[in-house]
Amino acid sequence: MMVDPYIKIQEATRRHQQDHGCGAYTYEDGAALVKLATALRPKRVLELGTALGYTACCLASSSPVALVDTIDADATHIQLASQHIKEVGLSRQVTLFHGDFESTLKRLTPGYDLIFFDGFAPTIPIIRKLQNLLNSGGYLVCANIALADRDTAKKLSDEFSNPKLWKAQSPIEAGDTFVLQKVDRST
Repeated sequence: MMVDPYIKIQEATRRHQQDHGCGAYTYEDGAALVKLATALRPKRVLELGTALGYTACCLASSSPVALVDTIDADATHIQLASQHIKEVGLSRQVTLFHGDFESTLKRLTPGYDLIFFDGFAPTIPIIRKLQNLLNSGGYLVCANIALADRDTAKKLSDEFSNPKLWKAQSPIEAGDTFVLQKVDRST
């Protein structure tokens, strides 16, 4: 089994979350995320929910040409993530955005090959914005669906099971993270 090169960032995230009681939870299946991103070889990646930079590093390391834009609303998280990303030599590949998802997504240019949602719980308006930012055939990797309220979870289920919009792939993180391919509507 391969040793996770970013385990120290993951551990730092756990300590930070315990010490501050904030929402900087770490993603628990970095190996599966790296494996998926390595297989997909994305050039442009968007991450929602930077925390302390663990998954931004996982995604950036999947390919030397991968450029990762990552968003977090917490200024302390952005500062700590910037330090961690610099320490592991991935600053050239990762751009950090401080702000809420709604306003930051409005400033981004479409054309992402892979989007990783690891914010608190996804909402339909955010998912629709992400779909618009994704290339046709691009991938949405969506964590934390179980954190959504019952009504939102139902709407997400309907959205993700719509074959005109998404093609479901094998999930990761023991089935807790959905992997969806955006359907190419041009054919």
